Amino acid sequence: MHKPEFGETGSKTVDTLYMASLLLILLPFYARAQELPHFALDKEWPQLPISNTGEFWLTGGLGGMCMDARDHVFLLNRQDVDPEDLDAALLAPPILDMDASGQVINAWGDPDLIGDRLHDCHVDMEGNIWIVAAGTGVLQKYSLEGELLLQIGEKGKYDSSDGTRQGQPLNSDTAQFFLPSSIDTDPQTGNLYVADGELPGGNARVAVLNQEGEFLFQWQLRREPGEESLTALLHCLRISADGYVYICDRQADRIQVFDMQGNFLRYIENDFELKSSADNRLSGERGTAVVLAFSDDPQQEYLYVINQNSMQVDIINRQSGEKLSSFGEGPGTYPGQFILPHSIAVDSQGNIIIAEQGGKRVQKFLKR
Repeated sequence: MHKPEFGETGSKTVDTLYMASLLLILLPFYARAQELPHFALDKEWPQLPISNTGEFWLTGGLGGMCMDARDHVFLLNRQDVDPEDLDAALLAPPILDMDASGQVINAWGDPDLIGDRLHDCHVDMEGNIWIVAAGTGVLQKYSLEGELLLQIGEKGKYDSSDGTRQGQPLNSDTAQFFLPSSIDTDPQTGNLYVADGELPGGNARVAVLNQEGEFLFQWQLRREPGEESLTALLHCLRISADGYVYICDRQADRIQVFDMQGNFLRYIENDFELKSSADNRLSGERGTAVVLAFSDDPQQEYLYVINQNSMQVDIINRQSGEKLSSFGEGPGTYPGQFILPHSIAVDSQGNIIIAEQGGKRVQKFLKR
């Protein structure tokens, strides 16, 4: 008896079963390809001038950024401008409050009170804004209108052997810091999680405090045998909706994931492809995991990770750790390019906002 080959007349049942099984195999891949977010630059955002007075304001490096429940963006302006440019503009205040349309509606801040090297901020569940100035040894909580509500730590004192920035880091069981970099809060308890260790020579820990600023416990980044030369630079800290702590391990080009008690869970590596020869030049020093944000879906399926080596934003599956795609046009000052992107936020529509330290600007990418 002749046995029908695939595709021959008389083999429709075989064809149908084969195609059905193939569809079941490929469906998850098609679904992921359809659901994977894509982003396009919003050329109309922000609104110019960057001011709430109508006058032209000049911003320096944008060292940090955070967002509240209204999709307001708070920019941390380091004010490191070219003095000659002030002939043609006014120096923008340290904190700029920008609404969802990209218009500055408020601005405030005393540079001497806030401190130098503005690095991160976070709006808590009560609508207060926590500001981290890495150059100081304190954390500060403000109202959204700029009233100082709480300061944790003693200003001008560092968690070091002699209390100065020249001293040896202590990583002590106290609410005093040494070059803090990032902050987030536990929405269940209100506890503060602080990455304390932005530069070499400072602390290298996650410090956990209660809402009143009292020290609770701490932990350090994980290091494997042979990694002793990798300085532990905790450049970012973000808490996921399902209760995990994600740390940017900048020198190791990876993200470290912990539970809320500080138990290490896993690494998420983030490699990059070198485009030019590294002969006779420094290469790969900026880091591939500089700061991150979670996607806007309830499962927070994706990590959006700023990669300063490639000058792009990498889209990583949060569960598998697989890099799925990237966006951004690489290094440069043209729209859609980046010069040292340093902060990232995701609004309620899934759009992504990027603030640049080197580029001294903020750009919005619309989710497609």
